[in-house]
Amino acid sequence: MTKPPGLAVNLREGSHHKNTRSVLKLWQKENTVTSEKIEKFTVGKDREMDLYLAESDVLGNLAHAMMLETIGLLTSNELIALKDELKVIYSEIQKGAFSIEDGVEDVHSQVELMLTRKLGDTGKKIHSGRSRNDQVLVDMKLYTRARLFEVVQATEKLFNVLIQKSEDHKNDLLPGYTHLQIAMPSSFGLWFGAYAEGLIDDIIQLNAAYRLANRNPLGSGAGYGSSFPLNRQLTTDLLGFEGMHHNVVYAQMSRGRTEQAALTAISSLAATVSRLAMDVCLYNSQNFSFIILPDDLTTGSSIMPHKKNPDVAELLRAKANRMKALPMEVTMVLSNLPSGYHRDMQLLKEILMPAFDEILDCLDIAAFMLENMKVKQNLLDDPKYDLLFSVERVNELVFSGVPFRDAYKQVGSEIGDGSYVPPRKLKHTHEGSIGNLQTGEIRERMQAEIAVFGYDKVQQALEKLIL
Repeated sequence: MTKPPGLAVNLREGSHHKNTRSVLKLWQKENTVTSEKIEKFTVGKDREMDLYLAESDVLGNLAHAMMLETIGLLTSNELIALKDELKVIYSEIQKGAFSIEDGVEDVHSQVELMLTRKLGDTGKKIHSGRSRNDQVLVDMKLYTRARLFEVVQATEKLFNVLIQKSEDHKNDLLPGYTHLQIAMPSSFGLWFGAYAEGLIDDIIQLNAAYRLANRNPLGSGAGYGSSFPLNRQLTTDLLGFEGMHHNVVYAQMSRGRTEQAALTAISSLAATVSRLAMDVCLYNSQNFSFIILPDDLTTGSSIMPHKKNPDVAELLRAKANRMKALPMEVTMVLSNLPSGYHRDMQLLKEILMPAFDEILDCLDIAAFMLENMKVKQNLLDDPKYDLLFSVERVNELVFSGVPFRDAYKQVGSEIGDGSYVPPRKLKHTHEGSIGNLQTGEIRERMQAEIAVFGYDKVQQALEKLIL
């Protein structure tokens, strides 16, 4: 599977150009000056966060410029000049050489400033028919769409490790628990496979978020459209969107909803990782002793020389648990907001963007941990697990013709009087059980859910745009 367009940017502070304090903001009038204290508060971390959006901003500018030329707001020569210069900026971003200068408010201002410095009045024309509101919206949609698919790819990698482990250890039995009491026989194949199939549900939620991100808001302006005859279908096609947000007011109202959907999907995925990490912590402890983490995956104690601590699993658990709270952060930012744009939305970047980095790091470490983890064999030979087979004994009697309720009572009596003999030979054959894991069917389902994204079409559109 191909990788989404590069998103790595240099998150350092911008280079220091002289006199950049005099650069006008996109919204600023010639005779107005904002208090430096107010500017610092309102900009906040936006310049740092906007570096994540640099590639997306260039792509949005390219599509918008091409559309402006079709409706007569740019000449063909002006379009050629803008496209050439935007591609230069795009190349700088991919090399990590792009920065937002001191005194420049955001990535949108920086890109327009660079175009204007190089192309003069032609650079000033690119904002025609557009507001910074729909500009940041389209950037966020493009960014979120790409990063969600990056999470899909990382999830698929973890899935492949789990499903392979399931197949490799299908015959290695493991105690199954309910209420943290030994219950029935399980297997490592069943355990690994359970988390693999759980990731499919997470992929479905990622797809729901992806579809919300995959709609074009460009042309909605400040939320009320434009008197220019904008061709919104053209920019939708150029940017590879599934469709557009038709209503311009709702296009603006999708800000926040898209981020919340993305973080809800990340939260669901984090919950799967957290639960897996908790199992690893338990199973690695001496009281359970089901798995072995290699020495180079553990840490020691400053006072107890015997310790081999599963810090990697513990930190996975903590990081994942923290991510589960992120959708609520968005909910609180959005609380009691009426329709239309509000500056509150700026803070959503600080919640969403680091979350992508965090979940990708957790997925990578989880896959690495599982690849190197060893399982113990013949665990259920230990007499302390004899009672795990009590249901097998009940079923054995039922097969011989004893009614289930009578068989249940008989086995209870055998356990009580010490005559119970555990039948360790298992006969599980139904779909999804110890003897029939259906890993092939689980693989096929995962592949089908990933294919639904159709990201290859998105890539083709963006690659064509930047050529």
